Amino acid sequence: MHQDNFRHETERLLSLADIKISGDRPWDLQVHNDKYVRLFAEGSLGFGESYMDGWWDCERPDEFFHRIFRAGLDEKVKPWRQFFGFLKARLFNLQKPSRSFEVGQRHYDIGNNLYQHILGKRLVYSCGYWENASTLDEAQKAKLELICRKLDLKPGMRVLDIGCGWGATARFIAKRYDVDIVGVTISKEQARFGQELCQGLPVEIRLQDYRSIKGDFDRILSIGMFEHVGYKNYETFMRCVRSHLKKDGIFLLHTIGSNVSVSKTDPWIERYIFPNSMLPSKKQICDAAENLFVLEDWHNFGADYDKTLMSWFKNFHENWDKIKKNYDERFYRMWTYYLLACAGAFRARVNQVWQIVLSPEGIKGGYRAPR
Repeated sequence: MHQDNFRHETERLLSLADIKISGDRPWDLQVHNDKYVRLFAEGSLGFGESYMDGWWDCERPDEFFHRIFRAGLDEKVKPWRQFFGFLKARLFNLQKPSRSFEVGQRHYDIGNNLYQHILGKRLVYSCGYWENASTLDEAQKAKLELICRKLDLKPGMRVLDIGCGWGATARFIAKRYDVDIVGVTISKEQARFGQELCQGLPVEIRLQDYRSIKGDFDRILSIGMFEHVGYKNYETFMRCVRSHLKKDGIFLLHTIGSNVSVSKTDPWIERYIFPNSMLPSKKQICDAAENLFVLEDWHNFGADYDKTLMSWFKNFHENWDKIKKNYDERFYRMWTYYLLACAGAFRARVNQVWQIVLSPEGIKGGYRAPR
């Protein structure tokens, strides 16, 4: 296709989302390199890489992507090369045990200092709960308090945190509820940090895949980890949780969710942010839990992730001078694209955040879901 035709086709597609090239609104596209072939030949991957390379800019990428997703443009440009990624995900288990530590090495181990400057004082890398919160730290505290209420924690219980991150959740629970906690993570840096953070508390942080867990627990929670499990392993994950949860126990699953069932992730996210990841759908979760759990509660507060991501980006941008010695300008643009594109997706409601409460045999007398 001739270069002029590429520009015309790009302008036509963007107009469907009320976006202009060289426009004067915050969400309009400012182009520095007219090689539009990259967008159409490589889709999401080429679009993200071209932003990292400085080929285009936008004053408000979050609003740009909000409009892109609301107009469904992400579904209108799908190059053939994405088919091979789909085929690969279908044929191979990309989240098998031998590959499970890859996302830890490539994403979570890139610098605790980076995450400390982005995530706020609680160092919690999941969506906050903003119903009565006005700051990021308040929203994260409210989310942790909500989880604890949903789990109905009692002194002396044994609790498992699958995907414990830097140990902040385990520390929060142990200090307030007089319970023993085991946390598992596939990130060496998270495990090291969490072990130091939880010193002196009844908390054990392990570098371990969820499929290697042993023992029985009164309560199990998993916050922001299920996105790394992969559709081939959803039932394996649920069976693992069920096998370690006491019959009168409660399992809380906090995960990002997709409106549709998929078997692979966005190719740019796969290459640069979360390798071997994918978002589960309602159907996939329910299919995996069938005959294993009673569904007690399903709580969606996906719109809150927009605020959380915008707060993370604000921290990232304002603290860049403190952390940039370990990274380069392309890294800054990569994380800007990641955080703000995701914010736009949650604003457009194409992604959700679910807190799901499950029990092995049903809570006696019924479950009254806190909010």
